Amino acid sequence: MTTLFQNFFKKKQLNRVTKDFPEMPSIDGLEISTVSAGLYNASRDDVSLFYFPDGAIFSGVYTKSSTRSVCIDWNVKANKKDIRALLVNTRNANAYTGKQGLNSIIELSKFFSDKKKISNKQILFASTGVIGQPFPLAKIKGALPSLIEKLKRPIKLTWIKQALSIMTTDTFGKMSCAVVQTNKDFINIAGIAKGSGMIAPNMATMFGFIFTDANISQDVLNKMLKRNTENTFNAITVDGDTSTNDMVLVFSTKKAKNRIINDINSKVAKDFEKALYEVMLDLSKQVVLDGEGAKKFLTINVTGASNDRFAKEVAMSIANSPLVKTALAGSDPNWGRILMAVGKTNERIKKEKIEIKIGDSLITKYGMQVPSYDEQKVKNYMLGDDIVFDVNLNLGKGKFTAYTCDFNAEYISINADYRS
Repeated sequence: MTTLFQNFFKKKQLNRVTKDFPEMPSIDGLEISTVSAGLYNASRDDVSLFYFPDGAIFSGVYTKSSTRSVCIDWNVKANKKDIRALLVNTRNANAYTGKQGLNSIIELSKFFSDKKKISNKQILFASTGVIGQPFPLAKIKGALPSLIEKLKRPIKLTWIKQALSIMTTDTFGKMSCAVVQTNKDFINIAGIAKGSGMIAPNMATMFGFIFTDANISQDVLNKMLKRNTENTFNAITVDGDTSTNDMVLVFSTKKAKNRIINDINSKVAKDFEKALYEVMLDLSKQVVLDGEGAKKFLTINVTGASNDRFAKEVAMSIANSPLVKTALAGSDPNWGRILMAVGKTNERIKKEKIEIKIGDSLITKYGMQVPSYDEQKVKNYMLGDDIVFDVNLNLGKGKFTAYTCDFNAEYISINADYRS
């Protein structure tokens, strides 16, 4: 397998120009477009369309929020084996909008299905923005003819426009891609994501849209998405808040010439799944990197738990701790806050077995700070912007890695002024 995997986890990429984005492939069987519906202002695009002229299969994982958006309720009932379109809008979440929100989706689906001569069950919706505001049906419906007219096969520039058009408080568009070689043929994977705040995607405001031409069965695609979500999009947190609108959707046009992937244990399936995982992980990390006000990226490796589930509980307890995240912002090696976050979980911890490392510096062992601990060395390490915590519970073989960022004054400012 040859994977051309683009990782943009670089602070300098925050002010990207076209050449800084990955060379995204053109997925056969996919057309895309984006326009301004005036949801913000005429200077930026705010609605986007992904269209599959010959249909596609898809798999989705969604927020577990009990107040989820009506668009998710709609999507779970869609035709997973023959989808034709995904319509995305920003500025409005279409959550807690009552009958007006649902009726808006019904009207948009009818308008689009009449234009394209398809079933309204072949259309998906994704909305992101302010919760509880009336859905701007007239503006979005008014933009549909232009969206349809501008549909074209994606190239690098149009991929960039799509990634930018789905942003809300994001500061940069998030894109990733991979190419899998199978004998003499290639399978392409391209993905975009949005997310900056309200990020603790307990899936199952954050979007991940991934497109491939892989000739793959619906069942295998479902299994791959679900088991790879756990260690990617479900392993990140910015502020611990699970959005009403989180979703990750993977579409396949099945246009590649590979032999159909219907055995998840075959070599081609393993190669494809590895590439899919890499794209999902890269997009997930970009969401954390773009956390509202974030200046630092934190990787938390928890090992030695009694099982993986408890390892995740401990890792996410650390990742979601405001005290840990503010210490990170201040480059303060206050390891007691890490210990606190470990101890407040439901894991049956043996405190004398906990080993904590920051970077390559061992800090605790045998229930106490190690005599060789050099705080100035750890302080200097934490002045960086890519930090790693390692926590070994020494109880079993369970492990999990979580990703998060710091909390600072800019996060407060962004969210205090969000609707201003």
